[in-house]
Amino acid sequence: MHELSVTEGILKICKEEEKKNNFKSIKEIRIKVGELTGLVPSCIDYYFNVISKDTVAEGAKLIVEKLPIKIECRECLYKGEISKGNYTCPKCNSYKIKIKNGKEFYVDSLEVE
Repeated sequence: MHELSVTEGILKICKEEEKKNNFKSIKEIRIKVGELTGLVPSCIDYYFNVISKDTVAEGAKLIVEKLPIKIECRECLYKGEISKGNYTCPKCNSYKIKIKNGKEFYVDSLEVE
């Protein structure tokens, strides 16, 4: 359910950018979402369509890019991707890993008119 507050944050960024840059409308919003955030893109899209009514972002296409989980193994120094739910090094099977990517969430770009 935290998708609603995240979506409100996206809309807030859109409004702030409109004030700074004085554009007419937003056509496309690209966001990046790490696999570990637990965010559901379809829920973000639904909430965005509801809360963006009568704003500069109404009708904007929301494009979500999922970012993979990347780790660094403290045992064998492997660096690479792992799948969600498998938190061991794929090279040496160690649990001594450091998660480097996968928790991100941000607005990457806006296409405006």
